Amino acid sequence: MRTALRTAIATALVAGVAITTPALAAGAAFAADGPVAAATAQAKPTAGTDAADSADAKGKSAQEDGVFVRNQILPNGATARIVKLGDTHYRAEILKEGQRVGTLEADGHPVAGNDDGTFLVLFETGLTSTWQGNYLPGARPGVYELVDGTRVELTLKYGGYDLRTVEKSGEGRVLVHLNGTRQVGVLGKAVLVVEPDGGFAAYVNGSMRQAAPKPVVEPAPAPKPTTGPVVTLGECTVQQVIPSVFAQLTVTLTNDLKKGPKAVLNDEAGKPIVVLDRDHAADLGQGLTIKGANTTTPKLGQRTQGGDTPYAWTAFPKLPKGCEKDTATPAPAPSTTTPAPAGNTGTTTDNGQTSVIPKGGVAAGAELSAEGDSTALIAAGAGAASLAAAGLGFVVLRRRSGARG
Repeated sequence: MRTALRTAIATALVAGVAITTPALAAGAAFAADGPVAAATAQAKPTAGTDAADSADAKGKSAQEDGVFVRNQILPNGATARIVKLGDTHYRAEILKEGQRVGTLEADGHPVAGNDDGTFLVLFETGLTSTWQGNYLPGARPGVYELVDGTRVELTLKYGGYDLRTVEKSGEGRVLVHLNGTRQVGVLGKAVLVVEPDGGFAAYVNGSMRQAAPKPVVEPAPAPKPTTGPVVTLGECTVQQVIPSVFAQLTVTLTNDLKKGPKAVLNDEAGKPIVVLDRDHAADLGQGLTIKGANTTTPKLGQRTQGGDTPYAWTAFPKLPKGCEKDTATPAPAPSTTTPAPAGNTGTTTDNGQTSVIPKGGVAAGAELSAEGDSTALIAAGAGAASLAAAGLGFVVLRRRSGARG
């Protein structure tokens, strides 16, 4: 009789171990895979397990102690005992070596626990997410990228951190707002836990690769164009690059004594967009015009708007010394002597005094007055040679005082 009883007890113990061990192994595998749904991870308490014995020992009603859902094995070996307290109210008791070391209670919103880098998120639906690592401690405000390429922005305002979505325009939607305690946010398949110091961790459901959020290093903005030096290209040709009124664009100014001014509007890569010169001195579509294109001192006008918007004027680079002469409108060379008249022009000059010689026949003894007090010699007739041949010679006219008789 005693032998049969001992044999029955031994058989029961062996059966209990055989049932319990696979259940724990399954729990550990789900924890390693990440989020655990109540529907897939739920396990009924088995007679002989610690959970069933503990629930029976307390002897409390289901309303007071909740309805046991499952035991969740965490990556660090601890156990989370999940119970349902209401439709959107769940509790997770964290046990290590049989001792309770913490409690999470999701009442209408998710909560998270962090045990030295091991995270457990309990949702108000009873679902859980658990992982180890993927944590960026003490993060500074900025944009961060998750392992799946999703980007979030950590902002600091009024002494508190917010985790937001990243939008192309405007401020992103708030995912997490810290109020002094650890907070949970969800973006797509990513579960985010933000600590009070700004550090945060992320787990992406379904991703084979997991990693901590990485700060996004935006490329440094391209430096704004500046006015370059004047470069001499030839004996009387100079060039200079200046900023355009359009951001990141430039204008190359060339001043050439023979060809005249030239202005080239370039894009960010230096590719020409518009070319102005002496023959094409304006492009209203691009807001460019050259003033004084036929001179050696032209100016470039730029504006971003049409209508009566004033131009911003920039002088072309100055030509080298000795090239200042304007060849567009050449002036005649000054003469120091008066050229001799060709043939009979009807005028004679004597010491700066000019007299008009009558044309045609002139009566002998005709008197012509000359300006000034000097004596003017006047040749009468068709020429001095003709007069000499006639024996008339020159008639000397003198200014008389008073009336002529």
